[in-house]
Amino acid sequence: LTEFRTMEQLVDRSVFARQFVVLLVAGFAAFGLLLASLGMYAVISYSVTQRTQEIGIRMALGATPGNLRAQILGQTGTLALVGVAVGLPASWLAARSIRGLLFDVGTSDPFTFVAVLLLLGGVAALAGYVPARRATQVDPAIALRPR
Repeated sequence: LTEFRTMEQLVDRSVFARQFVVLLVAGFAAFGLLLASLGMYAVISYSVTQRTQEIGIRMALGATPGNLRAQILGQTGTLALVGVAVGLPASWLAARSIRGLLFDVGTSDPFTFVAVLLLLGGVAALAGYVPARRATQVDPAIALRPR
């Protein structure tokens, strides 16, 4: 006998390929979450920037910054709910398709789905709040100037 290995080494060697695939998928999922977050922020920020004159007019007519922020956050929430309505069934189907890679984990774990929904809801709220706050701090006279 020339090669001695512990049982732990043998087990690690036998599951290495599956662990690598799972780590790779987890890395891509984290990167996808980052891209989705940045994309959501960019789209909402661009939308609010395009509406700066409208926001200026509303502020000049007496709208409070709190009302405008609430309106923008409501629109952001609507977009987020549409994304959840499309993404939730798609993620459930995707989870079922990788069932063979999972050990002792259900493919429809409600805790995971709720945690991701809360995380994306928080990202959507932050993505809407930051541009809305920035837009409501602009002086209406400056926002109404022709470009």
